[in-house]
Amino acid sequence: MATEVVDTVRRHRFTRADYHRMGEAGILREDDRVELIQGEIVEMASPGPRHVAFLDNLNALVLPPLQGRAVVSVNGGVALTDDTEPQPDMKILRRSSVPYKTRQVEAGDVVCVIEVSDSSLRYDRGTKLRLYAEASIPEYWVVDCEGEAIEVHRAPEGSGYRDVTRVAGADATVSLAAFPDVVLRLGDIFA
Repeated sequence: MATEVVDTVRRHRFTRADYHRMGEAGILREDDRVELIQGEIVEMASPGPRHVAFLDNLNALVLPPLQGRAVVSVNGGVALTDDTEPQPDMKILRRSSVPYKTRQVEAGDVVCVIEVSDSSLRYDRGTKLRLYAEASIPEYWVVDCEGEAIEVHRAPEGSGYRDVTRVAGADATVSLAAFPDVVLRLGDIFA
């Protein structure tokens, strides 16, 4: 009679407080490319040259027309739940009477989250999309570096978005739902 051996894998889940304490203690360094996703510390892919260039282009295009109207934040965390703090490439934040230097950015502060996807397209379309929708982030863009297109997701509902549009072509344009006057030409983003 053979006996069956069952291995039990137990995972330790971290909270956002644990995650930040690890940073303060030097366990996680400021230049570590990690984020906290549902209690797990997940390593993010290193950005390639196209990722960096397209993010820089987006920042240069979005920043001037939003000056004084919103906060454009690059590469910072957003607290979604007690155990989830993704690090989107860019987020457009509401102006706040309480400065962001004194508190964590939370889902309710976010107008739009933008992920620039070079090697992370599947993850950004799956896990990240679900997390942002569940947190009621009103607008989520996935910038597809390979396809030089932008997927615009609006109207969060459950674990997805009701309104999804893929925009492609150098002369095509996208705009932010909260700031419809900010119109961006894809040829300028993917220059």
